[in-house]
Amino acid sequence: MTKTLTLTATLLFSAIGNSQTVGLLQHTPENLEDGYVLFAPMSGTETYLIDKCGREVKSWSSAYRPGQSVYLLPDGKLLRPGNVGNLTFNAGGKGGIIEIIEWDGTVSWSYDLSSMAICQHHDIRGLPNGNVLAIVWESKTSGDAINQGRDPALTPNAVWSETILEIQPTGLTTGTVVWKWDLWDHLVQDFDQSKPNFGVIAENPQLMDINYGASDLQSDWVHMNSIDYDPVLDQILLSPHSFDEIWIIDHSTSTAEAASHSGGNSGQGGDLLYRWGNPAVYGQGSNQDKKLFGQHNARWIENDLPFGDHIMIFNNGEGRPDGSYSTVEVIDPPVMGWNYDTSLPFGPATTAWNYNYGDPHNYYAQRLSSAQQLRNGNVLITNGPAGIFTEVNAVGDPVWNYVNPVSGTTIAPQYSIPSSNNAFRSAFYPISYSGFAGQTLVAGTTIEDTNPVSDACGLTVGLMESTGYDVLEVYPNPAFDNITIQFGSAIPQGTRLSMYNAIGQCIYSHFITSSNTVYTIPVAEFSGGMYVVKVNGRDLHWERRLTIVR
Repeated sequence: MTKTLTLTATLLFSAIGNSQTVGLLQHTPENLEDGYVLFAPMSGTETYLIDKCGREVKSWSSAYRPGQSVYLLPDGKLLRPGNVGNLTFNAGGKGGIIEIIEWDGTVSWSYDLSSMAICQHHDIRGLPNGNVLAIVWESKTSGDAINQGRDPALTPNAVWSETILEIQPTGLTTGTVVWKWDLWDHLVQDFDQSKPNFGVIAENPQLMDINYGASDLQSDWVHMNSIDYDPVLDQILLSPHSFDEIWIIDHSTSTAEAASHSGGNSGQGGDLLYRWGNPAVYGQGSNQDKKLFGQHNARWIENDLPFGDHIMIFNNGEGRPDGSYSTVEVIDPPVMGWNYDTSLPFGPATTAWNYNYGDPHNYYAQRLSSAQQLRNGNVLITNGPAGIFTEVNAVGDPVWNYVNPVSGTTIAPQYSIPSSNNAFRSAFYPISYSGFAGQTLVAGTTIEDTNPVSDACGLTVGLMESTGYDVLEVYPNPAFDNITIQFGSAIPQGTRLSMYNAIGQCIYSHFITSSNTVYTIPVAEFSGGMYVVKVNGRDLHWERRLTIVR
């Protein structure tokens, strides 16, 4: 029988922390879920995994800057789009290539989605079947747009529509598009009654008005910036930034059904099942009814987390009537089986949870950014333009704070002011995440040159013990010549004691041959740095992180 120990951390936080500028700035042990944070600085080609003490655990290299999101898949592989520098699609968020990178850094899949006609951008999503969903711009000519009822006076030479592709990897650089949804198939307009899609906007909330937000100066008409997938509903959640709303579409359709208005679990084909945030877009309100303002990172909350099956949104607040400030909002969509309550405007009228960092006018991220619900009720929030990752508790109090020190190939020195340290998102992965199975996770040093808060941060990650074999003490920490491990009762013979260095190499291994309660590991010949001590035996799996000082 095993039990999971409470994750513990200590922080000796002194006044020196107040003058720090990068890396870990705050680590409050109470009500803080320890685990790992993944992020890809926008100006660089590296992706980093850090622990909650701000120490680098792992990094992956790519030939490309991110384009833009990054995910650690359940099998431990990194899923990451890259920015190939497409010159036709020159808006923010462009990517153009999708990579899967193995734990050892090998690129096992590289799929090109960049040409003069299309370009992957912003976000992708891995599916349980191993396929990948991608948001892709598709360029339409002005003639194409006018044939769909676009006002010619509001039509540039090219209009970028949005498609969602599901790609099945088939080889190192190949893949098969097994499903497609195209916004161009789900348009309505009240400008040109000679066109087949002419209709009353307010009577067709399942379709998108091709003239809403139109400008002859803007090709990037929709600017989709996030995608999420619900495997239970088999539905896709999208965030069209330019429309200040979120959409849900049916993924259970065939590609032919997705291009139509019927079929799939919902019976509505590829039409919008649900939309929320700006009823003026579909003629059911005015600007005063708007809820979202340039939002990012709309995502379903897993059903075993607080607010399970709700939707969390980072509401950037750009153009908010009462001032520019950002909020994180949780809504409970009115789902009814495979469909949604169609009372208009779509509900809910109020949010289930709202975070605005005290005085709302003190927290503003104009673009980028994300929010993620954690298991203990906390929320990890990313201020993308500032490169700041903050974990807050359920009442909005910050308990963890980290500033990305990376700008391109440059690492900002401690106490300097970082610049161009943008991050599209950060993502938290708990210790129990399946992607870490079989991997040795040993934290090294901080990414930045020095960090007193990280130095004072003691963290126990993944601590498991068998009932009856309580570890009473591990000392000293920091250590110099020897490490002593004291147990509450005798440990069975055959139990293995081992130590790993910061790059995961086993540098000490010893099998217990006598039933003692105190064991000593000599470390006088080991270099200074971070190490992990592990105890593994029948029904006994335990580890502790410590420092050796030289």
